[in-house]
Amino acid sequence: MSISRRGFLAATGAAAAGMAMYAVTSGRAFAQGEDALKVAFAARGLRTMDPFQSIQGVDNWAIIAIYDKLVDLPRWRFPDTQDELVPRLATSWSSSPDAKTWTLELRQGVQFHRGYGELTSADVKYTFDRATDGQRVGGVRAKFVNIDSTETDGDYRVIFNLKRPDPLFLLGVLSDYDAGILSAKAVEELGDESLGRDAVGTGVYMLETVHEDPSQGVTVVANPDYWDTKAATPKIHFRYIADTTARTLALLSGDVHIIEGVRSPGWADSMRQRDPNLIFDVVSPGSFFTIQFNLTKAPFDDIRVRQALFYGIDRDEITTAIAPISQRTYGLNPPSFPGGFNVDTIPEEVAYKYDPEKAKALLAEAGYPNGLSFPNDTSQREDFSAIMLMIQDQLRRINVDMQLNIKDHTAFHADQNIGTNALSQQSSAMPPVPTQVILTYLTAAGEVKADGSGGSNMSHYGVTIPGIDDLLNQALAEPDLDKRIAIVQQIEVQALKDAVILPVSNNGFMMVRSPKVDLGFEVESGYVNWHLSQATIS
Repeated sequence: MSISRRGFLAATGAAAAGMAMYAVTSGRAFAQGEDALKVAFAARGLRTMDPFQSIQGVDNWAIIAIYDKLVDLPRWRFPDTQDELVPRLATSWSSSPDAKTWTLELRQGVQFHRGYGELTSADVKYTFDRATDGQRVGGVRAKFVNIDSTETDGDYRVIFNLKRPDPLFLLGVLSDYDAGILSAKAVEELGDESLGRDAVGTGVYMLETVHEDPSQGVTVVANPDYWDTKAATPKIHFRYIADTTARTLALLSGDVHIIEGVRSPGWADSMRQRDPNLIFDVVSPGSFFTIQFNLTKAPFDDIRVRQALFYGIDRDEITTAIAPISQRTYGLNPPSFPGGFNVDTIPEEVAYKYDPEKAKALLAEAGYPNGLSFPNDTSQREDFSAIMLMIQDQLRRINVDMQLNIKDHTAFHADQNIGTNALSQQSSAMPPVPTQVILTYLTAAGEVKADGSGGSNMSHYGVTIPGIDDLLNQALAEPDLDKRIAIVQQIEVQALKDAVILPVSNNGFMMVRSPKVDLGFEVESGYVNWHLSQATIS
């Protein structure tokens, strides 16, 4: 939703602090001769533009500008039904009655950047063969493991054969940034490693520069041969400004035109005071903020310790502090998603209502009557640090000293992605597909690996202790959506009983822009990145 200062204030009352920012200027009318829309994010630099290796969400803004997907969300919201998905590189699709075979017709005449030729079904097959290759991709691989094979039928038809039925295949697998279609020729010619810094897609923008100065990020330039509506903005400059004050000043001074809003107490209110005309774009439910215990590290191999910390974390206090951006969550799926638990439906035994006395009793039972201490990493990005600092304070009330080491956001992800953290934190947007969060965080196949080749199962659930893979297989084999949702709820309850993952909050992703900038659409819901190609400035 797009909210003016007055509307935002009326709707929210007090607001959140801390911020990340980015700026934009339009392609049709530029202030003082500018030809680039400028955007700044809360990180120190680009990590990768490889759609299948990306673990730093802000990098995905450049990825979706450079790569097209087969289908996309309506701009910019999650569809009520899968039929509302927008054709992109695929013009039409159909599925078999059992939802195990999906056939897509491709758009003809679409050209890859830099003369790499016409997109064909061979490129789509190459892309998804690579997506299912654990040696070549990163944490997103779990999303694609249900693809048994990808076949071509001529140059413009592709057939996905699934291992199990998936009635939401288009939405859950094909609509996010990591389903961008690669040029087989470009990857084979330039090498896999090139994708991090030398992206070749069919998108509305082409890569122009990956700047040597990490803070200067990436510049993309409009694709003159784009198959669809041409970009209104000749260039977009995606910048990385880790310091909150510097990002804020860059927006207020006009050095950038849109910024990533800070999901911390007091920040939005302070921004409204400094410039009452700013516009706040908020996507809901935004990112799922979860914490996972590393079961390979003592004392978190003891379920009583894990449960004690769950009871010692006051999630209502956290979400109230960061309201209205942060909303309470109860199960792994938010209340707004199909089958998502709410305050009335979450089973009492796994609700983990704040109870510090119960937490202390569990710690004493586990052999820690005087509490315990452990080191833990978090990111300097404001939503991570704000939440983890609140959790640190709450845990002190139960005599648990979490010694926080606050790292640069890029370095934090790089280290956590090889399994170094004791209490991992994830903040990821998910489609309204009930199995997606489970596939991402809880499968044995998605276990984090020390060499970085694993997934986002940071707890080692299903490997160190029995997990939920058998139940998940049942869910994925169930073509009836209501029955599938019932099994998903069983999985959520089991993971919460085992105390391996705690859903903390859903944090709406907020961008703040000059009132002169018109995105060309209203932001309502969906993933935490959206297209800027039709943004203009008056």
